[in-house]
Amino acid sequence: MECEVLSEPRNAALMLRLHFHDCFVQGCDGSVLLDDTITLQGEKKASINTNSLKGFEIIDRIKNKIESECPGIVSCADILTIAARDAVILVGGPYWDVPVGRKDSKTASFELAESNLPAANEGLLSIITKFLYQGLSATDMVALSGAHTIGMARCANYRSRIYGDFETTSERSPMSETYLNSLRSTCPAAGGAGDNNISAMDSATPNLFDNSFYQLLLKGDGLLNSDQELYSSMLGIETKNLVIKYAHDSPAFFQQFSDSMVKMGNITNPDSFVNGEVRTNCRFVNT
Repeated sequence: MECEVLSEPRNAALMLRLHFHDCFVQGCDGSVLLDDTITLQGEKKASINTNSLKGFEIIDRIKNKIESECPGIVSCADILTIAARDAVILVGGPYWDVPVGRKDSKTASFELAESNLPAANEGLLSIITKFLYQGLSATDMVALSGAHTIGMARCANYRSRIYGDFETTSERSPMSETYLNSLRSTCPAAGGAGDNNISAMDSATPNLFDNSFYQLLLKGDGLLNSDQELYSSMLGIETKNLVIKYAHDSPAFFQQFSDSMVKMGNITNPDSFVNGEVRTNCRFVNT
C-alpha cells in the first residue's frame, strides 16, 4: 500500500471506496471484487459502480504476494479491509485495529449494489435510512462521509449541485466564487459533456486525510449534494451539529472515524460466514 499511495495518492481513496462499496452489499465479503462470468453477475457494472470503482489491480497485486507467502489463508475481504485502513494512515489519517477472519462470498448482488449504496444526489433522510439498514447510526454516517476529505468526484455526480443550490448554501465570498467558477469550467452544464471530468471533494487538502472537508461544509462549499446536506438540510439538526464538531475538533473526528470504520468492517454476510471461502484469485470464485 505504501508503494501504491506514494506512486499515486488517489489510490488511498480508491481503496477506501472499494471497501465501503463491498460492505454495503451483502456485508464485507469481497463480493465487489468479483468479475462477471457466464454464471455470475458481479457488482462492478451496477450504475453506481460502473465509472467510479477503480483499484482492483492493487488488490490483485496484494493477493498475489500473499498467496505466494501463505496460500489459502487470507481472504480478499480481509485484504480489502486492511488495505483501506493502511490507505488512510498513509495519507495522514488515524490508525485502528482491524478485526480479521472474514470469508469471501461465492455470490455477488448486482441488485443490492443498485439499491443499498447511497448516491451523490440522494436526500439526507434516504441516506440515513441506508446506513441504519446496515446497522450504522447517523453519527457513523457523518464520520464516514469524512472519507471525502480525500478522493475525487465525477462531474456527472456534482453537476446538479454546482448549477443548482451551490450559490444558495455558499457564503458567496470571492474565494467561493472563484471555486465555483473553476468547478463549472471543468464540468459543463450540458449533460453528457465532460461527465468523467473529476474534481477533488476536499479542494483545500485533496491528498491529506484531515477535517478540512467539514470546514468546507461550514462554508457551504461541499462538492456533492449528499455531503452539503449533512450541514445545510433543514432535516439534519443532529448531522449539522456533528459537522460543526468535527470541523473544530480533529481528534474527535479521527476517533469516531476509526470506531465507525471498525463497525462498518464488521458487517457480515451470514451466508459467506458459513459457506464462504478464501479465494485464490479475488476476481473469481474458487472452482
